[in-house]
Amino acid sequence: MIQFIDFLKKRGREIRYLLYGTMAAIVVWSMTVDTSHAHTWAEKYIPGFWALFGLVSCTVLIFFARWLASAGVEREEDFYDD
Repeated sequence: MIQFIDFLKKRGREIRYLLYGTMAAIVVWSMTVDTSHAHTWAEKYIPGFWALFGLVSCTVLIFFARWLASAGVEREEDFYDD
């Protein structure tokens, strides 16, 4: 696992471009889907709505978790020894 993480760290730019390309491919592919039976306005008129919704949701969740950790959930190792 450590070797895999080191592999990803060494190739950060390539991995980032690969992920951006994948997201772009998902948005392009979602434009081919029949939206005549869409359930919401956004689903019908915004291309790649669910892909963008998932990306934004994950980003918000990550920043919320970081804020929560820094707000008090994360403690020093000897916190309970005092």
